[in-house]
Amino acid sequence: QVHLVESGGGLVQPGGSLKLSCAASRSISSINVMTWYRQATGKEREWVALINSGGATNYADSVKGRFTISRDNVENTMYLEMNSLKLEDTGVYYCKFPGSGWGQGTQVTVSS
Repeated sequence: QVHLVESGGGLVQPGGSLKLSCAASRSISSINVMTWYRQATGKEREWVALINSGGATNYADSVKGRFTISRDNVENTMYLEMNSLKLEDTGVYYCKFPGSGWGQGTQVTVSS
């Protein structure tokens, strides 16, 4: 299994931006699909975005047009750039690859 460490979360005002990182413990070049999930307090964990090895992406309707997922196979890192943040984006964000465990996540809080 590949081990993942999320980072980059924090407190941001509505309309602001954050960029999250997901660092992998080994090469990610062989991993076809890489994903981000999030979980708000009292809610089910939900899928947010994915990217495949060719760079094709897909997003949940709630974040489409505001979030951008990317990957760097040299740095062995996946990113989630979040713009125009809303209160409902608040939650713990997790990255997940096939065969990986769940990391500790990184907290994103959108508040005035």
